[in-house]
Amino acid sequence: MDPVGQDINLNSPNKGLGPAGGVDSLTEGGAMGVAAANTLPPGLTEEEAEELYSDLAKVEEEINTLRQVLLAKEKHSAELKRKLGLSPLNELKQNLTKGWQDVQTSNAYKKTSETLSVAGQKTTAAFSTMGTVLSRKLGDMRNSPTFKSFEDKVGNIKYMVVGPRRNGEAVQSPTETNPVQDNAPF
Repeated sequence: MDPVGQDINLNSPNKGLGPAGGVDSLTEGGAMGVAAANTLPPGLTEEEAEELYSDLAKVEEEINTLRQVLLAKEKHSAELKRKLGLSPLNELKQNLTKGWQDVQTSNAYKKTSETLSVAGQKTTAAFSTMGTVLSRKLGDMRNSPTFKSFEDKVGNIKYMVVGPRRNGEAVQSPTETNPVQDNAPF
């Protein structure tokens, strides 16, 4: 069947007919010729088979007509969208935005968000407490006699390795009680 010249108006008496208004190949010996050539299914008379083939041809003709109408409507829709400046990308963005809004208003999202918020607050409080405790413990450790003794030993080793002067500057041993004089004019 040649779809180019067919009348696609569903109300037309010529719907599905070719450009000359003739019948299509199914009724012109196509479907009928098949019915005559094949043996009939059991329980069907020749008249019933011809009627079924006729109905089949009409249904297939209507399907083709509907396909053509749908194609014309899709082309018209695409043209209207083009004139309005709507692109598939814009439609996708709108669909994603609407979908995200739907997700955000769902009960599951709200409950999950609340749970994560509470968990975040508890985690922040725990890290804050842990930081305070660590800071206090490090301060206590630094003021302990063991750490001071260790610090003095490291300072003495540095003094022995680097020496009293480095790059023209005086280096003071941590055990020295006399501070280095700063002769800066300020």
